[in-house]
Amino acid sequence: MNRKSKQSTRAKGEGFEKLAEEFLVREGFRILERNWQAGHKEIDIIATKENLVAFVEVKGSRSGEYGHPSEWVNRHKRENLVQAAQQFIIEHELIGFDFRFDLITFFEGKLEHYPDAFQIESD
Repeated sequence: MNRKSKQSTRAKGEGFEKLAEEFLVREGFRILERNWQAGHKEIDIIATKENLVAFVEVKGSRSGEYGHPSEWVNRHKRENLVQAAQQFIIEHELIGFDFRFDLITFFEGKLEHYPDAFQIESD
């Protein structure tokens, strides 16, 4: 991937994340963090509504060339999200909240929200 296409991909991702934030706010969420990092692991959006904290992954594609964006959140990505979320919870001493992992995709111009998209996997 050349430098120009990498920047273009990053700009598209930021655009999708901005649209996802706007959607979440319309749904009554308050955005706590954007692109929160724990080492090399990142959570796109962390939002809260009442007693819930949602860790939100955002994926988007303008075409189906590489499949549906929901398919890109594989086990490794989910594990990274869980580890980053655990770090966020510890650092912010979040006690008494419910937590979930949401996925927001943009596919063929349509926003799709998957609340509670996956559970924490144990071995």
